[in-house]
Amino acid sequence: MKLLLSAEQIQTRIASLARQIGVDYRDRPVTIVGVLTGSLMFLADLVRHLEVPLRIGFIQASSYRGPSTKPGELHIAPELLPDVRDRHVLLLDDILDTGQTLGYLVRHLRGQGVASVRVGVLLRKLGRQQVVLEPEYIGFDIPNAFVVGYGLDYNDEFRQLPYIAVLEEQ
Repeated sequence: MKLLLSAEQIQTRIASLARQIGVDYRDRPVTIVGVLTGSLMFLADLVRHLEVPLRIGFIQASSYRGPSTKPGELHIAPELLPDVRDRHVLLLDDILDTGQTLGYLVRHLRGQGVASVRVGVLLRKLGRQQVVLEPEYIGFDIPNAFVVGYGLDYNDEFRQLPYIAVLEEQ
């Protein structure tokens, strides 16, 4: 593996994103909805920096199954999603790749009657987007490579790494 983003770079950027989010939401309560499982570390570190009234919920969505580095069919499990009707929602995901998952989830949340929905991603992979979607909060733009660490996995491995690395071809 080749190091792409160090743990220190990630933590510094998350603190910066939290300041921006704090200004944008000020005294408005927000429900942060993390896309499981990849967003878990990003969400946990981000909310520790936020000083706005918030609730946390999750939604499970995955298009990578098993030992694959190519997206497949999208699987959604909304059972963990709290009632978001009339709430301001910040949808957090680990990575914006093709945009299909996030595009679907934004539409799903709007269908739940949210007051507003914004999107935050730790990583935006350049050159892969197929769905027009511009997140309000972006940690880093990265090259078109398969990355692991800090919540991102390959076959459910490497999520625990405190940094992000490019996984060489398997």
